[in-house]
Amino acid sequence: MLKVLIANRGEIAVRIIRACRELGLPTVAVYSDCDRGARHVRDADQAVHVGPSPAVESYLRIDRLIDAARRTGADAVHPGYGFLAENAAFASACRDAGLTFIGPSPDAIALMGSKTAARAVAMRAGVPVVPGTDAPLASDTSDDEIARAAARIGYPVIVKAVAGGGGKGMRDVEYPADLRDAVRTARSEAGSAFGDTSVYLERRLARPRHVEVQLLGDHHGTVIPFVERECSIQRRHQKVVEESPSLAVDARLRERITRAAAAVAASAGYTNAGTIEFLLDEDGSFYFLEMNARLQVEHPVTEMVTSVDLVHWQIRIARGERLAIDPARAVTPQGHAIECRIYAEDPDEGFLPSPGLIRGVRAASGPGIRNDGGVVSGYTVPV
Repeated sequence: MLKVLIANRGEIAVRIIRACRELGLPTVAVYSDCDRGARHVRDADQAVHVGPSPAVESYLRIDRLIDAARRTGADAVHPGYGFLAENAAFASACRDAGLTFIGPSPDAIALMGSKTAARAVAMRAGVPVVPGTDAPLASDTSDDEIARAAARIGYPVIVKAVAGGGGKGMRDVEYPADLRDAVRTARSEAGSAFGDTSVYLERRLARPRHVEVQLLGDHHGTVIPFVERECSIQRRHQKVVEESPSLAVDARLRERITRAAAAVAASAGYTNAGTIEFLLDEDGSFYFLEMNARLQVEHPVTEMVTSVDLVHWQIRIARGERLAIDPARAVTPQGHAIECRIYAEDPDEGFLPSPGLIRGVRAASGPGIRNDGGVVSGYTVPV
């Protein structure tokens, strides 16, 4: 591995550039029209324009990303999170072009990136799942069929996109009369974000906690789970505050939930970084929710309490190295870490997106404080 193209933007591109620099690897950034002056473009060793501002014409164009790697001599691609990070076709295109994809295999992405297929993997591994539809509801599934499926599961239900993550393509449905519109909206959002309009239904638990387990898997059969992250503080199905460890998880539950996460990953033949998400009930029961076949936004809290650099290990695993992390250390938190996300939204307008010029940025600093930002003064947050 000699040079890494980062097929993303924003804070995750900046984070990957930093890791590559620490490992002595030159980097290539990609950018659309609206990101020409973005921080990740400035930080990288090279930068390539890949298209107009709409992501579908730039960051989601596999052909342009592969061409950018070829033109710059990059021999590896890191997808970051979002965009094409969980797109099996992109991972396959990288492999076919002779590029090292710093992430899971195309087969693992296809398997675990589909939430319905991932549920089947969890069940085979003996891990309980939230009640829901076992197969995707294709675009030609009739409204009556969907209504019958929801009635079998029992209301309230959640309509969820089969692909992707980040809360996109999800709608809560309390009553049968609201189901049709929720499905249509979720399909439209999922199609725009992930290029896949398939959805499925899942029972909505009453008061669950959202607890997840970070994993690393190498190409030699080793899977290591890490201490859990608590991600229950959410808005519009998007995490706002994440912390590690969870105050609701004791040592015994930690052993059970991390062992279950490792079992799911091993059953899928999973490699590189990934996260198993669970819903934790008030009685201590937990249910497999989904797997994110990529690095997570909240990976820094795990790094802070374990002193393990996950992005370094993503690159090292992609190089073929064996994991050399003490499994006991990975599930033993050293201190406590909390991550807060900052959104460009207008609270006076119902928290609608608030694009525009950033006139000033002053990051917090001090002992134990980490800033994983991706913006600078003078940057314009795009629409």
